[in-house]
Amino acid sequence: MEDILRRFCAYGMEYKDQEGYTHAWVTLLPAVQLAFNTSQHSTTGKTPALVEKGWNPLLPVDHLKKNLLTIHPTAKDFHEMWKRAYDTAAKCIAEAKEYNKQRWDNSHMEPDFKGDQVLVSTLSFNNLKGPKKTRDSSVWPFTINNLVGKKAGEVKLTEFSRKHPVFPVGLVKPYFQTEDGKFPSRKKNPTPPEKVEVEDSPGPVRKIIRARKIRINGRDQRQYLVRFKNQTADKDKWLA
Repeated sequence: MEDILRRFCAYGMEYKDQEGYTHAWVTLLPAVQLAFNTSQHSTTGKTPALVEKGWNPLLPVDHLKKNLLTIHPTAKDFHEMWKRAYDTAAKCIAEAKEYNKQRWDNSHMEPDFKGDQVLVSTLSFNNLKGPKKTRDSSVWPFTINNLVGKKAGEVKLTEFSRKHPVFPVGLVKPYFQTEDGKFPSRKKNPTPPEKVEVEDSPGPVRKIIRARKIRINGRDQRQYLVRFKNQTADKDKWLA
């Protein structure tokens, strides 16, 4: 629609009637609306007016009596203005359709990833735990078993066997192996173990008395005051 209006506005700025008078291009916008509602769309094969109302609106030329010997100049000018505006609007719609089609064809390819591994968007799963903001955007590398039409693919589900295995191509993306998978023979330096401080524990914990949250090294940490079994209150300790 934006491309249609851009093309038509350029025409409306230069429009002049037979007597050389210009018209504000805003007054010609109803011609765009009429041309759009009476043009056949490839999705439905019908015009929007016919789909919505069941009939196509009439044009001003349909109300003129063609068998008259003379036609009033004002009516004739009105007819010519609407006819030129309507024809130009229809041309703009056709050019915008062809332009958008070429842009789509140049930047999109038909999906052909049968047998490949893909990641499925988590928008399709409603049984994942945890807050929505912290979930992964995509999960699991699934294998494409078959293509359902041109806009969907059937994957081989492993964990969510009750889920319908067909997903639109907009919810899947190719899965790429990590560097370790691409180069299995690459040597990797071992990660040094973290230093763990072992505290002397008086014994097993009997109960938790209370909890607190403190900040250590810029991170919040929750600790619990516990009482050990067969020990007095002076042996209580804060444990993370």
